[in-house]
Amino acid sequence: MSPDSTGKRTVQIRGSSYDFKENVCQLIIQRSIGSFANSAGDIHRKNMRILRKLLCQQSTTFQNVWTQHSKSPVAYERGRIYFDNFRCCFNSVTSEPQHLYELPKCSKLEKIEDALLCECPVGEVLPHHLDYKSSLIAITGQNWLLRLSSKSGETLEKVYLASHCKFRYLTWDIPQETIVIKSAQNKLTSAQQVCSPQSVLLYLAVFRIMPLSLVGMVEINKKIFGTNVADATVSHGLLIVMHSIGLVRLYSFQWITKQCIQQQVHLGQTCTWNGATGIVGEFPFGVPCNINITGIPPLLFEVSCLENAFQIGGFPWHYIITPNKKKEKGTYHICSLSSNALAKHGLQDMKCSSLESDWIYFHPDASGRVIHVGPNQINVLRLKEIQNISHQYQITEDFVIMANRVCKENNPVTVTASGRVVKRRFDQLDDDPEQETFKLVDYEDELDLLSVVAVTQTESEGRAQLGFYCNETGALLKSIFLEESWDVTYNHEVYFDRDTVIHIEQKPNRIFCCYVYKMVCNPAEDKNLKHV
Repeated sequence: MSPDSTGKRTVQIRGSSYDFKENVCQLIIQRSIGSFANSAGDIHRKNMRILRKLLCQQSTTFQNVWTQHSKSPVAYERGRIYFDNFRCCFNSVTSEPQHLYELPKCSKLEKIEDALLCECPVGEVLPHHLDYKSSLIAITGQNWLLRLSSKSGETLEKVYLASHCKFRYLTWDIPQETIVIKSAQNKLTSAQQVCSPQSVLLYLAVFRIMPLSLVGMVEINKKIFGTNVADATVSHGLLIVMHSIGLVRLYSFQWITKQCIQQQVHLGQTCTWNGATGIVGEFPFGVPCNINITGIPPLLFEVSCLENAFQIGGFPWHYIITPNKKKEKGTYHICSLSSNALAKHGLQDMKCSSLESDWIYFHPDASGRVIHVGPNQINVLRLKEIQNISHQYQITEDFVIMANRVCKENNPVTVTASGRVVKRRFDQLDDDPEQETFKLVDYEDELDLLSVVAVTQTESEGRAQLGFYCNETGALLKSIFLEESWDVTYNHEVYFDRDTVIHIEQKPNRIFCCYVYKMVCNPAEDKNLKHV
């Protein structure tokens, strides 16, 4: 340790200069916040155990406390219900949804296209006090990236992106850390392509949040990735490129940002780009496309699959695909990412006879398990290493949830009262509306419960039942019925969040309905609660 030219005492840690005088207080604050966060986490987990116990009591019910209709899509995210393209916000955490804020009316060109709710990180020291505010990250039709207060709708930050394309979609690269903004695809008619061939398919802009800073903007060019490139995104540090022939290719986005960046640019700072000078993130200069891929990056992985449906998860890493043939639809292969080897029992096929196909995905609880949902059963599968054989894995059944169905004799031959023999041409479908059929499955991470929507058609209307299942054993702990009828021809979303159930349906003529249910319990009737 030695004094530098300014007289400050510094020490070299992994090649970086650490200022004791300026950072010792920050270190104390970080430790204090970390200790507080751990204590708060313990209290929160205990509260969630109590809430789960309350939820499962026999006397607990759910009541419809609020219904709202809209002519525009309704969105739900972490205790917030959004109407009119995120212009109007309600807080659903309270006993009845309360109006939080309403943004000024705007033209269709200025409306919010997509948005993500960003929570303040716990246990971190941030450079600005505004960074601690929970916020809504939104992209508008005029290419403005906004950070709005989730409580008041106040604009905390705004960044102008560009004028050369239309940015429309927001996704997480790393949840609550990095966002990806994707433009609409450039689509020209055959005549336009002859006159002016368009090689750029779309643009991707990547930002860190809390505080908001630019990682870089990149174009997906057909001259680099091939004329059959169909789509692309960035997720978990990977550039994922999809091709129309059913091929999915993965590249390291970190490698691309290091090797292909032309110039480091920072929001709010003056920059000269292509002969023009302006402030990065301000209108009309915007954000330069500062990552230029001139050659195909090193390929990390590629796989051929049907409809570009490709998922990565499990531990160690595995992936799920359907072979790239139409006749294979409904067949899923679970394979090792490192060796491409199919896991033992990794071929999953429910052989459903139904109008709607089954679906499969990695469990969102980070257990490495797989959830396979069919019309009348849910298989929760576990990935295990085969004993005495290293680096080889098998799929085992953790538990199965079966629909509550009445067994009917499936006799293909019927004899009428007159003695005429009638042979039925079709067997009964697995998703027969008169039988209980699984429609939606979700996971409530704080209560560690699976919520399952099962629908049965009764005479002229459908009735939906929401079941809460133990995530470890698959045991049914509680079930409730939704009051409103369920039309299987409509689009439905159901969210279960702590003590709240939100049902959003889209009716014909773009009429959207939002139903909110709240848990109602009588602890005095529940003797077992004191044993929590």
